Parts: sequence; C-alpha cells; structure tokens
Amino acid sequence: MLSVFVADESGLINRVAGVFARRGANIESLAVGLTVDKALFTIVATGTDATVANLSKQIAKLVNVRYVEDITDAPHVERELMLIKVHAPPGPTRTEVTQIADIFRAHAVDVSDRRLTLQVTGDVGKMEALRRALAKFGIVELVRTGRISLKRGDRMFDTGSWNPRTATRPHVTVEQPPIQDGEGDVYDAANVLDAAYDREAAEMRGEPYVLSIEVQDVPGVLNQVTGVFARRGYNVQSLAVGNSEREGMSRITMVVPASTSGISKLIKQLNKLVYVEKVEELTLTPHVSRELMLVKVNCTAQQRGELVSLASIFRALVCDVSVNTLTLEVTGKEDKMLALKEVLEPYGILEVARTGRVVMTRDSGLDTKYLGRVAGSRVML
Repeated sequence: MLSVFVADESGLINRVAGVFARRGANIESLAVGLTVDKALFTIVATGTDATVANLSKQIAKLVNVRYVEDITDAPHVERELMLIKVHAPPGPTRTEVTQIADIFRAHAVDVSDRRLTLQVTGDVGKMEALRRALAKFGIVELVRTGRISLKRGDRMFDTGSWNPRTATRPHVTVEQPPIQDGEGDVYDAANVLDAAYDREAAEMRGEPYVLSIEVQDVPGVLNQVTGVFARRGYNVQSLAVGNSEREGMSRITMVVPASTSGISKLIKQLNKLVYVEKVEELTLTPHVSRELMLVKVNCTAQQRGELVSLASIFRALVCDVSVNTLTLEVTGKEDKMLALKEVLEPYGILEVARTGRVVMTRDSGLDTKYLGRVAGSRVML
C-alpha cells in the first residue's frame, strides 16, 4: 500500500497511473482525494518488495510529488466504502438481508419494491465477507471507493498540520515542518488534504458531470481512461477505483467539470477504448452519492469526551485513539465533510485521508436534487 501526496495539476493522475502501466503492475485499489492544488493517492498494488520499491522510486521522480511512502508494514488504520445493491423482495428475504446488514453495521440508503441498496465501511476483509453473505440473494451492482489509510497513534506522514497558523492546540509530540510562502506548487499552508474540492469555484462553473465507467481489470486500463481526459486538458474533481460485482471487472467513478458537448465527446472516446465495457453519465439520474474520510485530530485526555460527542452528531466513528490524538471515520457528502472540518479545526487537524465519490442509481427513482428540479418546474399558487 503506497501513500502519495502531490501538488495537483491537469494530467497528474494519468502520469501516476502511467508509472504502473509501463511496468505491467496491476492496481488493485486506488483512492484519490483531490482539491484545487493538491491530491492524496492511496494505491494498493500487487508485486514483490523489489517491485514496490521500484514503483515508489519512479513515482517520487515525478514533478510535484511531495512524498511517497510504503505503509504496508506500518501500523495503520485502513478503511474503504462500498455501496451494494441486492435483490430483496418484501418478506422473509428482505428481513434476512436487513439482519445480515445489521451484523456488518451496514446502512440502507435506498429501497424499492424489489431491491435494497446498502452502504458499509470497513477493511477489505469485512467488505468481502459481506459480499459473500449477500451473494446468494443476487448482487445487482457494487461500487467501491478503494482503500484509504492513516498511521495509528502519533505516527504521521510528513505533511504537517491542517492549518498551523490558526490551530489553537498544536500537536505536542510531532514536530511539524516549517510553513513555506510562495506561489504555484509551493504551499503557503500545510501539506494536508482539505475535506472537499473547492466548492465555491465549482459552483460558479456549474454542476460537474458524474461518470461511471466499467472496465476490464487489466494492467494499464486506468492509464488509458485518464489519458482521454489528460490529452484534452480536462481536470478531474474526484476519482474512485474498485472492483465491481462481476469477476475480473472494475468500476471507475469520475467527477469531471465540462460542457454538455464536451462530456458527449469524452464519452464517445471512452467507448472506443478496448477494455472499457460500459460508460454511464449519472449527473441527472437520481442516485446515491457518498465519500469516506479519515481525519486525525490533536486531542488531550480532557478533550476526548468532548470530541466523541461532536463526532456522534455527524455519525462519525472513532477508529483509533492515542495519548495525544483521535482518528475519526466519517461517511457522507461534501457538505458533511466540510461541516465536520469546521468543527474540528479549533482542536488542530493533523492529517486527512479522503476517497473519491462513489455513485449508484436509486431504484426508488427519487433524490433531493430530483425533487428540487420537479418542484422548481411547478407554479406554486
């Protein structure tokens, strides 16, 4: 498992994926948290120790890569998010599915006459166990974010704190790197990922497009897909890659700002790729949208109860605790991530790991944005 922190720019995802493609290394899982000026990649790749060491060395040579670290053997918290849709007709079958969901602490996020959509977070073993338990009912669709990770306790990546200029309680055991002033790729704040993309700028450009791309699980396919966007100068706001419900297939979920004509051309180009099976544009389709975030906060023993109470308001879970830190796991939309960030900032946010967005269509046919569009088209008397 590799953690790669970079200064974000157009085409960077393609260059990172190209390192693996040129060496024939397969990426099992990829989670990318993106903001306007930086990105955090968590990459799970197969290979020998020598192969992984060589990949780390080659990635570190890329321009704007801040650090690369193999955290496979380091004590760490590891999580991923999965949305899974199963056949669950009313009656004993639905009751049994909900009972299995309770065992794995999964939550229902959509329900229709014949199907149930569940959301679950955990490690890869938990995901596989739930998938096997639900396989007998018939899995209709499965979307995974890829794994994210933070080191346990006071161990940290060399990325500083979220905002050391304003944090009222700096970390007491970890020496943070000095702040560098400058422009461009030199950060004038800490080298820590934000809780969301630049939403104000994104809202000015309008609603970005959400693409679900099902591909064959072969080395180099991610490089081909991201190359379509890089060659045309499109920036990617969110990217999540994980296994799909079909053996030997993966699903890539991308959020891309583009015009209507531009996205149509991109979809045509994606459909021409050999290993791409299906491309769906889900922006205007009622869908479930979720992200996963791990956040490590500076915390004394006296503040621990207060932080746990705040976390419960956002339905965040405590997944690690040490003498000086508390690590939380939260699932939801960008608004929720940002709200939690604002609440935790006074304590001193030390590290953040985020997945990209995963999306699944709602069989119920309804969501908040859809209802808003319907209500907006009516004349209220």
